Amino acid sequence: MAEQAGQGSKTDQVGQQVLISIGKRKTATARAYIRPGKGRVRVNGIPIEIWPVEVARLKMSEPLIIAGDAVRGLVDIDVSVKGGGFMGQAEAARTAVARGLVDFFEKCVASRDSCDQSKAIAQKLRNLYMEYDRTMLAGDQRRTEPEKYMRYSARRKWQTSYR
Repeated sequence: MAEQAGQGSKTDQVGQQVLISIGKRKTATARAYIRPGKGRVRVNGIPIEIWPVEVARLKMSEPLIIAGDAVRGLVDIDVSVKGGGFMGQAEAARTAVARGLVDFFEKCVASRDSCDQSKAIAQKLRNLYMEYDRTMLAGDQRRTEPEKYMRYSARRKWQTSYR
């Protein structure tokens, strides 16, 4: 399932295992690069704590708040977001981080010796995310309706004149 969604793991320059996960919302696309670390989270190179739009910052940090400080302290996350508006980008980043954390612990990237414990954390995270909001893992399936022939938009028609 992870390979179909465009997720995979690679090795960076230091030799650490890096997991890449993707999240989409409307026209925004986010890629989260998750590696073992100290709990640093950056979105487009900016630490999430000083992200300028507060509503978007809270939306992006939801998966980390739900996971807790113990899980957050084990990973470093770099998110790259393109396209869409600021809320679409925030929700895409949120989906990418949530999917990435679950896959990171499912694939036992953090430590090979405690793989059973890591898989238990992954299952717990999956259940917490699904209980809180299904779109954190599944994504939002709604799309814009395509524009029709000889119209301004999908539904709008020409104004009729009766006199």
